[in-house]
Amino acid sequence: MVRTINSEINIDGIGDEIEWSKSKWGSNFWMWRPTDSLQAKKQTRFKLIRNDKYLFILIESDTDGKNFNTPNLKRDFSTYPTDYLTLLFDTFNDGTNAFSFATNPIGLKADGLISGGNQNYRTDRNYAWDTKWNVATQINENSFIAEIRIPFSSFFYDNSQQFWRFNIYRGNTQINESSTWIKIPQNQLIGNLAFMGKMVFETPLEKGKNPISLIPYLSSAAQNDFIYSTSKSNISLGGDAKIPIGNALNLDLTFNPDFSQVEVDDQVVNLTRFAISLPEKRQFFTQNDDLFKDFGENRDVIPFFSRRIGVAQDLDGNTIENKIMAGARLSGKLNSNLRLGFLNMLTESDVNNQIASNLNTVFTLRQKVFDRSNISFFLIDRRTIGEYDFINKQDKKNSVSGVEYNLASPDSKWVGRAFYHKSFTEGLEGDDQIVGMRIQRNTLRNRISTGFIHGGEDFRSDLGFFRRTGFMKITPEYTYRIYPKNPNVNNYSFTQRGFFVYDTSRNYLMTDRVYKTTIRKSFLNSSSLSFEYNNRYVYLTSNFDPTRTPDGTKLPSNIGYRYDDAEFSYRSDQRKRLNFDSKISYGTFYNGTKFTLENEIKWRKQPILNASMIINFNSIVLPNPYPSKNIWLISPKIDFTFTKTLTWITFVQYNSQGENLGINSRMQWRFSPLSDLFLVYNDNYISTDNFSPRNRSFNLKLTYWLNI
Repeated sequence: MVRTINSEINIDGIGDEIEWSKSKWGSNFWMWRPTDSLQAKKQTRFKLIRNDKYLFILIESDTDGKNFNTPNLKRDFSTYPTDYLTLLFDTFNDGTNAFSFATNPIGLKADGLISGGNQNYRTDRNYAWDTKWNVATQINENSFIAEIRIPFSSFFYDNSQQFWRFNIYRGNTQINESSTWIKIPQNQLIGNLAFMGKMVFETPLEKGKNPISLIPYLSSAAQNDFIYSTSKSNISLGGDAKIPIGNALNLDLTFNPDFSQVEVDDQVVNLTRFAISLPEKRQFFTQNDDLFKDFGENRDVIPFFSRRIGVAQDLDGNTIENKIMAGARLSGKLNSNLRLGFLNMLTESDVNNQIASNLNTVFTLRQKVFDRSNISFFLIDRRTIGEYDFINKQDKKNSVSGVEYNLASPDSKWVGRAFYHKSFTEGLEGDDQIVGMRIQRNTLRNRISTGFIHGGEDFRSDLGFFRRTGFMKITPEYTYRIYPKNPNVNNYSFTQRGFFVYDTSRNYLMTDRVYKTTIRKSFLNSSSLSFEYNNRYVYLTSNFDPTRTPDGTKLPSNIGYRYDDAEFSYRSDQRKRLNFDSKISYGTFYNGTKFTLENEIKWRKQPILNASMIINFNSIVLPNPYPSKNIWLISPKIDFTFTKTLTWITFVQYNSQGENLGINSRMQWRFSPLSDLFLVYNDNYISTDNFSPRNRSFNLKLTYWLNI
């Protein structure tokens, strides 16, 4: 029961106010790891109370002394592998979406939005979302206390509901224990929204009074292009506005947005025939992003990929910014069961690079059905604004619509998806549809899944990401787990997976077949050891050079290649100040061989300094006349967090495949809640010409978050 008080609570990490005595302790936490059948050895207790404006949470966690794992002082700190507490609030009781607030023994803050039931940590957790709240902690001899105040204006909720679904989970690195208030099976992701308790409000909640937020920015940039011997500087002004509509909808507006403070993309080595998608890091696109991006299948069919907006290619094929002039996004709940998403972005033209101005629109609806499943509809539209002699009729506009059913059983043992997408492009009148399905059953020892996708050759989504069109793909997979009595081992897993791809335009000719066998031993201390064997068959439908050597002779098309490799990998204890993640593999590769070594070494002087070094090496040896090549990717990174508000990150990346050396250095000072001053330095060099400079830029940017 969440008792109602009429006074304020002083957030000091002590919790000695008499108001706390009105609430009872919630306790009896269960282990999630190393076992899910016992209560936690180190217990956690919590209390909840509220007044008209705030929700207050008092948490006391038992410990073994004061030695905690705290790698840095960042907001939105990574909770793995650290000592932390995470609170989940499912304010619409749908078992699919939730608000996440995390802290640790020294009072760091991390907040985010949860989607998809929190069943996949890569896709269902969005920590780019920020809001205002307070936390204070106190460390005692054998416990630490966290006192938290969250404004109700930070939530969206249905005030007609008498309760919210709620859970707390905790990571304790002192004894390698993860625990939760509501018991969660260890084969499911910790924090899975299928497993939550209730926080019942003593008195009804009032209608939300979320403030209007204005976030203006002022940016000054100086740039030098050494290839074309040009330089320019500019000052720009723009900003965002967040306008709440009722308790559950939010209208986001942006004018002349600037994304220069965004963390630089990680360089990758691409030895495949396909383009690689990089994650979205621009904050405007990330809030409620599951409403827009969670369609299709991640690897093969993504009808909306927000990085298509604001990014284009110049006449030489180089990726450049395509300036966004303005945009709007309406997202949230229409009622407890129906979610709405609407996105509209206008980009400006760049006639010199033959880039047209485009209006980009996404509209989605998601209706909850049964306990945790939903049916979704989307419409995506991209159309040219204005007339351009370099744009042909087929490229003036493109639309895609689709419907999907997303399955999530009450106990999360069954999950899946079925979808149908159709595109509309003038001049393409063939098979312009994609259908697919995926189903998975996950129990304690067994996980079995299968997927199917059939994509038409004329399907096209200008705002999407597709590895290929005109194909059929089948993806079976099975995993068996063993949980030994050995106190140092979490589990053994044995996985057999495969995928089979057929070219529909060639009478369903098989173009790809992969058998992948993986054996993994996961230790309780977060280290792991694995062996993987891959057997592949690839039929090239076009000439291809995996080394991407300029003017290199490509492997001929209309030939099938059979090859295999073996890989060993080891990840050390991530709690240690010095840790590493290493992989080594060797095998045949098309008509030659490939040796790969991947290493990431990390060292920290917590909580101030985190240093890492990525060293990846690929040696590809092909018979003459095809090119052989040694490919290096070297990426040192130094991350200083001087205080909770001042950070400095320097990231150097050398990629011999891309013949590029890049340097990104960014200083960030959070001088006020959610308000920042950024100083960003970027430098880029051509590595094949004695590291001659390509371009360089300096950027100073000020943002301020103002509630009115």
